[in-house]
Amino acid sequence: MTGNGWLQFAVFCAILLASVRPLGIYLARVLERERTWFDPLLRPIEKSIYKLCGVNSDHEMAWREYASALLGFSAVSMLATYVLERVQGWSLLSPGWLNPQKLPAVEQALAFNTAASFTTNTNWQSYVPETTMSYLTQMAGLAYHNFASAAVGIAVAVALVRGIRRTSSSTIGNFWVDVTRSILYVLVPGCVIFSLLLVWQGVPQNLHPYTQATTLEAQSQTIAQGPVASQEAIKMLGTNGGGFFNANSAHPFENPTPLSNLLQMLAIFVIPGALTVTLGRLTGSPGHGWAVLATMFLLFAVGFSVVYWSESRPHPLIHGAAQTASATSPGGNMEGKEVRFGIAQSSLFATVTTDASCGAVNGMHDSFTPLGGMVVLTNIMLGEVVFGGVGAGLYGMLIFVVLSVFIAGLMVGRTPEYLGKKIESYDVKMAMLYVLIFPLIILVLTAIFMLSPTIGLSSLNNSGPHGLTEILYAFTSGSTGRDSIHPSS
Repeated sequence: MTGNGWLQFAVFCAILLASVRPLGIYLARVLERERTWFDPLLRPIEKSIYKLCGVNSDHEMAWREYASALLGFSAVSMLATYVLERVQGWSLLSPGWLNPQKLPAVEQALAFNTAASFTTNTNWQSYVPETTMSYLTQMAGLAYHNFASAAVGIAVAVALVRGIRRTSSSTIGNFWVDVTRSILYVLVPGCVIFSLLLVWQGVPQNLHPYTQATTLEAQSQTIAQGPVASQEAIKMLGTNGGGFFNANSAHPFENPTPLSNLLQMLAIFVIPGALTVTLGRLTGSPGHGWAVLATMFLLFAVGFSVVYWSESRPHPLIHGAAQTASATSPGGNMEGKEVRFGIAQSSLFATVTTDASCGAVNGMHDSFTPLGGMVVLTNIMLGEVVFGGVGAGLYGMLIFVVLSVFIAGLMVGRTPEYLGKKIESYDVKMAMLYVLIFPLIILVLTAIFMLSPTIGLSSLNNSGPHGLTEILYAFTSGSTGRDSIHPSS
């Protein structure tokens, strides 16, 4: 560990904490349909969308109607993406500039897996994006889901907060309004600004065919490019994680500089952090929002400290390589890490992305030390708690708040209440179902694949105990809505 590494961590934390309050206040105004700076420009567009889609924006929904709208919207979106993947090779639907590499249709099982994954904000990628997905599929299919799934997360979070806040109403808002305003007033403006910053740092944004280059060894090399910056922006801001390239944010076209790396980490955390301020304003208890943020931040800081300490030490299984700091070596475990980021930013990125519901990686978690790898796996196992995904982090933490208040009430012998509402047995049962469903899925499926030599064990990249970690990591990542895999370096 170095002073420079801790300084980078301090700068990241200072910018993040300075950003959450103004953004949280803005989110509250957007979600409560109060006037914002963008109203003169976006309000006419918003009204046109409601008119075109036949949405009555003044209609308030009960929770069953809200949930039905959410599930129907997700099902239709998933089907549309699946169809788009299956027909991306049709020349009529993919003219040259939208599929310059003439990539064929995506295989049936892979198309279904990808559509389901991006619909649920998991963004699991069991394929090489630059050789599988056309520009049209990347932009109209996958990037669309990056916007939609993030907006749905915000909508569910604010619906839960409304349910907690309202005492004499059975409605929790309008799903279509919440999603539309989240995309139009929050995600689109944020991604436009972020995309331009990434282009400034050297991230490509074009529809050109891949470049054919000749190396110094006189070999032919294909250099992939495309609409990367726009995909990268919503991938981070929406805590999605699905990369344009197979190497994800370790690829120099996705994440070329230390500054772009800092911006991407901030983009992952800024909306989940700001939603805690939104929680405080919507419930009339700002202190409660800050308490939730403080809890998230403490868990994050402890996790980073352990990962940074561990990765700054020599890897116990690597021998014969320079792992001590010198004029030519940064020291520590550099296996699977990009030299342009070093140990500090690689450790910080790994902690941030696994704390959030984001699967972006700028280093290979498979190559982390045992303790460093344990922390990033534990972060995912905690579920949507430590900042978490956009919206999902807030309602995930509130589940644990409800359980904590219930247990505290039992300990002091009084009826547990949360923000003026009594916590009933049904509330506790639902909270426990949320807590227990993830370990049940993870452990059962891990056990099945451990006992299956033809399905589970045959596909491993690692053997022995590390192979068990690979299986456990995969099911943990998938069940908790992340696409963070356990990649090999």
